[in-house]
Amino acid sequence: MKVIIGCDHAGVQFKHDVMETLRQRGHECIDCGVYDEKAADYPDIAEKIAKEVLAQGVFGIVICGTGVGISISANKIAGIRAALCHNEFTARMSRMHNDANVLALGARVLGPSLAGAIALAFLETEFEGGRHQQRVDKITALERKGR
Repeated sequence: MKVIIGCDHAGVQFKHDVMETLRQRGHECIDCGVYDEKAADYPDIAEKIAKEVLAQGVFGIVICGTGVGISISANKIAGIRAALCHNEFTARMSRMHNDANVLALGARVLGPSLAGAIALAFLETEFEGGRHQQRVDKITALERKGR
């Protein structure tokens, strides 16, 4: 599976660790930056990743220090359902029940091993649809009202 991944300056090494875990499982990672620890604004990264996710119809992973700012920013882009996850359970549930298409991770709050497991759980879990689809449709309706 192809995944678009990006981070701010707080997540550069963390991003590489997550990508290595995903590649070992056969996933293709498209690294959209940043590539060094020079200060970078997470809203810019979130927007870039979100637009690529929508354009390519794939999943995304966004990373900042806590995952909070970048997840809030990604969710401002219509069509993005970014989930900040701290364990495998929330990653699976965000896919199964919310059809999340972007995973947000905090480089300063998670270890790379756990982050890799969370990313795998996210990417390898299917949306259940059914009763959950009506809720996702309501999220989309809220998004349209906010425009």
